[in-house]
Amino acid sequence: MRATTIHAPFDIRVTEVPDAALRDPSDAVVRVTHACVCGSDLWAYRGVSKRKPGQRIGHEFVGVVDSVGPDVVTVRPGDTVIAPFVWSDGVCDFCVEGLHTSCAHGGFWGSPGSDGGQGEAVRVPYADGTLVKVPEGTDPALTPALLSLSDVMSTGHHAVIRALAGPGPGPDGWVAVVGDGAVGLCAVLAFRRLGARNIIALGRHPGRTAIATAFGATHIVAERGEAAVAAVRELTGGHGAHHVVEAVGTEESMRTALAATRDGCTVGYVGVPHGGSAGVDIADMFNRNVSLRGGVAPARAYIPELLADVLAGTLDPSPVFDMTVPLKDTPDGYAAMHERRALKVLIEI
Repeated sequence: MRATTIHAPFDIRVTEVPDAALRDPSDAVVRVTHACVCGSDLWAYRGVSKRKPGQRIGHEFVGVVDSVGPDVVTVRPGDTVIAPFVWSDGVCDFCVEGLHTSCAHGGFWGSPGSDGGQGEAVRVPYADGTLVKVPEGTDPALTPALLSLSDVMSTGHHAVIRALAGPGPGPDGWVAVVGDGAVGLCAVLAFRRLGARNIIALGRHPGRTAIATAFGATHIVAERGEAAVAAVRELTGGHGAHHVVEAVGTEESMRTALAATRDGCTVGYVGVPHGGSAGVDIADMFNRNVSLRGGVAPARAYIPELLADVLAGTLDPSPVFDMTVPLKDTPDGYAAMHERRALKVLIEI
């Protein structure tokens, strides 16, 4: 079977790999129909995060169940399913608590020894705890929206949930999103979904800010760094936003998010940290009573409720996909995202 592999910085290939196959009784094999390239995949592509030559890559996919092990009861061959970007057993204490990313038996697609999502098929460990079945008869036109639930929409939602969990007036206050990538845009959509009225999106790329506005942003701040903080504070009466999402992962973005937050309020962070320290000034946070909440999104916990809204027609994150390629052209998709010619690339298998 064909799958996407990474061999060195800027060296993505579609190569022949061993066929996905059942290994344990709780496994399923999913024939992938659609996958995509994540912003976090670009850190491997650029050489910032290391990978072994020939390692599989990709962690967002939807597909059709091809086969299941004898212990699997929730899905059957022929079912369309969404795979969150982490597999989990669904029964451990952490999974029961809704923190599937801390499952002791869990793992990330594309990690050494596992299948990556950007390929023709994937072996799914703990299928019952991992896969979310899509109702039979769902309109195929919804597939891009369903795919977004595997990571970016769930991650944007997680950031908003964490930001709103802290002090402040909730959605009735000022909210802000630092980062105009797919996750940041989905955070804008998540804020709107949860009732926010005053949403500031920080970004300068016209195509992306147009999506932010369509997703519910009421104000756009194109400045960066101290100028961005000043602009947010001017909009908010000099105090800063009550609930801020950091969706990039750089030191600059974290400093911006913390500085743009109102004293006594909260930053929800989901940007994968890279390129140096986190930019966190603990003394400043202490003096201003600013809280920092976030981390890896437990997508499996969020997909059922988000799926219900997609099926009802009240949630549509699909505009984050602005380029579609066949599997063989996946390397072109990586290059397009790296060069900012594409926001998020959808891969049709």
